[in-house]
Amino acid sequence: MTESAEIVEDGNSHLRIDLSDEYYPSDASARIEIRWYRNDDFSVHYREDRRDGTWECRWDRHPNVHNTRSHYHPPPDAATPEARDAQWPDDHRDVCRLVADRLEERIETLWERR
Repeated sequence: MTESAEIVEDGNSHLRIDLSDEYYPSDASARIEIRWYRNDDFSVHYREDRRDGTWECRWDRHPNVHNTRSHYHPPPDAATPEARDAQWPDDHRDVCRLVADRLEERIETLWERR
């Protein structure tokens, strides 16, 4: 499912995963950027780049002024004003499974629209 994965040290370190183009219709490419902190705060940012623009969303757990510590920035632009309070699992593996399930649903939707 992945094309490449690397730790990016620019600014806040994060894992960047470029997803394989084979999973997407020909006009889309996608990546996931993951930051996880020792206190279990995190940010998982998914972004698609397509001919007609971008589509992105973000799963977050961190202190902020706009929502509860756990929140979700919905697509299509993951804008802060549209963020919604959410509840994420405590275990990082369960969070990763939740994100993977949502991404699988998104990829299926893209193929169905094709």
